[in-house]
Amino acid sequence: MPFVKTPYIWHNGKWVGWDEATVHVTAHALHYGSSVFEGVRAYATPGGPAVLCLPEHMQRMANSCKIARMPLPYSPQELQAVVLELVERNGHESCYIRPLAFRGSEALGVNPRKCPVEVVILTMEWGRYLGSEAIENGVDVMVSSWRRMAPDTLPAFAKIGGQYVNSQFVVMEAVDNGFSEGIVLDVQGYVSEGSGENIFIVMDGVIYTPPLANSILGGITRRCVMQMAADMGIEVKEQLISREMLYVADEMFMTGTAAEITPVRSVDRTPVGEGTRGPITQRLQERFFGITSGQLPDTFRWMTPVRVPHASVGVARSFDGR
Repeated sequence: MPFVKTPYIWHNGKWVGWDEATVHVTAHALHYGSSVFEGVRAYATPGGPAVLCLPEHMQRMANSCKIARMPLPYSPQELQAVVLELVERNGHESCYIRPLAFRGSEALGVNPRKCPVEVVILTMEWGRYLGSEAIENGVDVMVSSWRRMAPDTLPAFAKIGGQYVNSQFVVMEAVDNGFSEGIVLDVQGYVSEGSGENIFIVMDGVIYTPPLANSILGGITRRCVMQMAADMGIEVKEQLISREMLYVADEMFMTGTAAEITPVRSVDRTPVGEGTRGPITQRLQERFFGITSGQLPDTFRWMTPVRVPHASVGVARSFDGR
């Protein structure tokens, strides 16, 4: 989806215009992938825009930076305050939010520690990641020929920019072969995740999803689904999932901030169940979108409204008002 420029981007504590938010070509992140990022959504509600799981996203960003040995110059609470103000300044009713921390320009070499850590947050209008019809009709996916990283090679638990080269290979292969997305196996041959989504299957009324040890990112939407399912009395099991289980599952869906809850209708051109969205998937979607739209009570306290005093999220410093 092409960018639609917004009035403001937040860059290192300052509010700058879209075209002024630039980085030097010698930035370490550009050469070595030394960045950490998040994907966050704000949804339109009757009370104005509200951000889904904002504290959880900012804490995961801090955790990823810690794993990457990248000192984050702002606290999660400060970044929460910036996100809320940025959504308001840019006049969004709903939007996608991209916080990014990266190693800037100081020295060229693999060791990143001489390069300063910069932080950027931007917002953009963004619809359904896998297409507007995917939420109801589902998508067709393939099992990728690429594998997810081994546990002792790269930290899948962290959302590090350079690791997404693997995801790029997965999604390009899938699209080139006529699919919407690819599913990646881990080094042992068990189901891991999509290029940017967590995986769930349903068999005999039980939901199964790979555990964190299968080289997956600990998804925020994944956690929301597990909370909802438990509250709705649906059993969820984190366990190893073999490739062949994908072909005999009754239902399958993918989750992520961008993908939200997207049904899968076929894997490797084999229909999942009846080849349509299943009833458990639909129930979870209705609850999720009911909460995020403000049409159902936010019983899990997921949503942070934008139009409230920013001090309420505990901002500890004032930022340049430009």
